[in-house]
Amino acid sequence: MDNHTAHSDSAPLDVAHAEETHHPGWSVYWKVALILGLITVAEVWGYYVPSFVASRAFVPSLLAMSAVKFAIVVSFYMHLRYDHKLFRALFTGPLFIAASTLIALLFLFGQLVARFGPAR
Repeated sequence: MDNHTAHSDSAPLDVAHAEETHHPGWSVYWKVALILGLITVAEVWGYYVPSFVASRAFVPSLLAMSAVKFAIVVSFYMHLRYDHKLFRALFTGPLFIAASTLIALLFLFGQLVARFGPAR
């Protein structure tokens, strides 16, 4: 009976160890770092192109690249991609609510600025 108890106690450890080995190795991390570096180079390069800075696509493209970098960092370096679905939902749910609120406020106050002009 002691042998059965020892086996049942070690079962959760085996499951935890199996999930732990699911994390990526060094080869994935250097590729992710390379992608993050390339996105950063694109952001800095875009800043030094005067015609791009003057265009209406400048700020949205920087925001999009920042959002992609944020998603990559959270997914790989903070291991959210490999966590339990509950933890992913607890992180992405409030993040989605906060982002939606900020976007709604930007549209709301953007219309007010367009109507009344910028504050002086």
